[in-house]
Amino acid sequence: MQNNPVYKVIFVNQDQVFEIYARKLFQSDLWGFLEVEELLFGERSQLLVDPSEEKLKGEFAGVKRSYIPMQSIIRIDEVEKEGKGKVSEAKGGSVASFPIPGAPSSPSNP
Repeated sequence: MQNNPVYKVIFVNQDQVFEIYARKLFQSDLWGFLEVEELLFGERSQLLVDPSEEKLKGEFAGVKRSYIPMQSIIRIDEVEKEGKGKVSEAKGGSVASFPIPGAPSSPSNP
């Protein structure tokens, strides 16, 4: 067993796909949310700057804990070591939102 597991969390936020790395994940007390703590970012000592990772660092600057809606999550992996976080544009595909109970099925149905 690893003492300090690292999780890769991929989720959709406002037509963008975020890939982040974190040390702690919890099912939130807020129903339908995942709590993500201790976000990990790549080292700043590299000469090359990845604009996607810099955007991600700016998005989560000063964030202690993030609450991500369960229906936004695409995938969660436990990985051996952190990688580069990134933000990319969501492309249309075969991924659909999980149905939410009580939500209307389509605007044409009364």
